[in-house]
Amino acid sequence: MEELLTSHFWLGLGAIIWVNIILSGDNAVVIALAARSLPAHQQTKAVIWGAGAAVVLRIVLTIVAVELLKLAYLKLLGGALLFWIAVKLLVPEDDGGDGVIAVAAVAKGSIVLLVLGLLISIPLVVFGATMLMKIMETYPVIITVGAALIGYVSGEMLVTDPVVLEWFKANAHWMVDFELFAVFGHKFELSAAGLIGAGSVVVAGKWLAGRTSPPRET
Repeated sequence: MEELLTSHFWLGLGAIIWVNIILSGDNAVVIALAARSLPAHQQTKAVIWGAGAAVVLRIVLTIVAVELLKLAYLKLLGGALLFWIAVKLLVPEDDGGDGVIAVAAVAKGSIVLLVLGLLISIPLVVFGATMLMKIMETYPVIITVGAALIGYVSGEMLVTDPVVLEWFKANAHWMVDFELFAVFGHKFELSAAGLIGAGSVVVAGKWLAGRTSPPRET
């Protein structure tokens, strides 16, 4: 219960929901398309069962990912992979990839936070897929902010791997965390490495998107 009263818990919950919504839109579309071919009286059941299976599978896979990220070198690998996923989100008509690693990284080992975030976000994505896709198309800044969030997580992961964490604490502790401000007695800390990761993702993604966009007709 103490975990539920911390600002880190609620910020983490919001981040998990946001990341999962950004990265799971295509999965929702697949479920909707599959259900569309069924008789009308079976479509609702198919979507419900599909959503349920998605929740269970995502929770299991993400818990596995949480445990794996505790091993040496895997955070370095996961951080690099997340950085690429985040960059690709900003490229038009490109799939951002699987969000299991991203969600596991945002959860930072909290199974309660992880399960609650997925239970809230996956049904929301599945049942509101069409609306969510239209919102993201109308306000592409949502995608940009989501990609920056994943980039932030990527930067954090790269400097908190067990192999390099102690070195950063001893030689560049400001890369790991620093206190930004305090509200109502709660301290909010940000990782400089995370901020660098977020900024790098946006810059790299926009640059890559500019290079891959078709030339305008004259």
